[in-house]
Amino acid sequence: MASNTENKGFGARGELLVVIQFALIILFVLLPVWHPFVGAAVMDATGPWRLGLGALLGLVAVVFGALGSVHIRKYLTPLPYPVDHNQLVQHGVYAVVRHPLYASQIFAAAAWSVYNLSLSHLLVLVVAFAFFDHKANKEEAWLTERHPDYADYATRVRKFIPLIY
Repeated sequence: MASNTENKGFGARGELLVVIQFALIILFVLLPVWHPFVGAAVMDATGPWRLGLGALLGLVAVVFGALGSVHIRKYLTPLPYPVDHNQLVQHGVYAVVRHPLYASQIFAAAAWSVYNLSLSHLLVLVVAFAFFDHKANKEEAWLTERHPDYADYATRVRKFIPLIY
């Protein structure tokens, strides 16, 4: 299948989105924890809750990332533009969320933000969520062109968060 993005140069397949994604990841990792309204007493009192919720969110991130990679392994690319030989994957974790690899990064960032009660990381998480939503929308437009049944799949399966979004 000839693609309508061939010979259009850098960015035609979503290369700029990948650069932005890596910049967001680097920013998140290097950003210091900042919780200006939370004292040591609150951190101590909420420690078990933060650890439990952070571990749960982290586990979801690992499961989504691992299973998402396994189920789409033949078609895996960092670009949102689908590879030419791709098939629509609707089984496994892709029956739970449409974008488990993006969702895994969102859940991992949420785990870190919750565990540290970090306002700085929460702000980057909000920006990252909006970014991944935009990137997923671009990817879904290309997938819909290639797979007429994608629209039906999108009505049945949530984008990032099972049963919610």
